[in-house]
Amino acid sequence: MTALRRSAILELEKIPEDKLSFVIQIMQGVNGLYNDTDKEREEAFERLEQLRKKGTVTDDKAELASYREEKYGR
Repeated sequence: MTALRRSAILELEKIPEDKLSFVIQIMQGVNGLYNDTDKEREEAFERLEQLRKKGTVTDDKAELASYREEKYGR
């Protein structure tokens, strides 16, 4: 066991029982960051792509003018 790990265990022993759940959540979060796989990342990207609104605007200037007309009446 490394000195750093031993030090971490000693610090954990000092933490009151009612606070340990917070420490465990932090540790699980850190573990999740290091155990992140490319597959999970790709699946998340695919979900985002499905949620993304597909645009059908072909004339940006006409659409902008339409919004301005609608909002400002000009």
